[in-house]
Amino acid sequence: MGLLEWLKILVLGIVEGITEWLPISSTGHMILVDALWKSDHSVLTAEFMEMFTVVIQFGAILAVVVLYFRKLWPFHSKKLRPQHSWFAEHSENKAIGAVQNFCDNYCFMDKIVMWLKIAVSCLPAIIIGLPLDDWMDEHLYTPVVVALMLILYGVGFLFIEQYNKRRTPRINTLAELTWKDAALIGIFQVLALVPGTSRSGATILGGILIGASRGLAAEYTFFLAVPVMFGASLLKIVKFGFGFTGTQLGVLLLGMAVAFAVSVIAIKFLVGYIKKHDFSAFGWYRIVLGAIVLLYAVLA
Repeated sequence: MGLLEWLKILVLGIVEGITEWLPISSTGHMILVDALWKSDHSVLTAEFMEMFTVVIQFGAILAVVVLYFRKLWPFHSKKLRPQHSWFAEHSENKAIGAVQNFCDNYCFMDKIVMWLKIAVSCLPAIIIGLPLDDWMDEHLYTPVVVALMLILYGVGFLFIEQYNKRRTPRINTLAELTWKDAALIGIFQVLALVPGTSRSGATILGGILIGASRGLAAEYTFFLAVPVMFGASLLKIVKFGFGFTGTQLGVLLLGMAVAFAVSVIAIKFLVGYIKKHDFSAFGWYRIVLGAIVLLYAVLA
């Protein structure tokens, strides 16, 4: 591989790290960069790049795990066992009782409940996304689809932010997020199966619509990304096969490393940004970018 091919991988890692967490569609931007920066190198085949644009997200996942490890890790040492049991009554069944004792001795049950709610949010995308994965790869991963979704959800951000100004959030902490709320956010996440939509954008919008504060909606989106993106990356690797060449493995590791480093910066930026601003700027960005891409696709 020449310098330009390695530079392209570096750029894709930067783009992934920035756009994965900002509500502007990481997959859409990756498709656009790949479409505009064509490469005929034998290593960067169409099949490899299709897998790469998804699996590179694993680096972004690690950024969330590192930054929010204390909020995500559900286990503790026995020294931190609470004075009172998490359970009103202990079961006489030995197996159930053993599980209850383990939870009391080693688990932060509020975090266990949070992960169970995240699992509920994941179900709609799994049920709908897995059967349609091949069809979406074949029909939806195009610049035109990306452009239309960028514009559509950009307009959605503008309208929802105007609507949200008249409301007071009813959900400000993860503990206040109900099982029903988790399921509804999961349904909104299904919309992100279409490239150009933005997984973070869809779930943040969904969270705001059901009554979550911007900060809570963004944080839950970060946490929800961990199992979703890990599953999507694993699926793509399995479909591609594990027969990477040494260079392809190096390309993948470089992309993930860059995505990780840039994601740390992007997440910190977004958390600080939403404390003082709404998401309208991202809506306008999506509309302008979508219009440019659509014009390019029509004239090309």
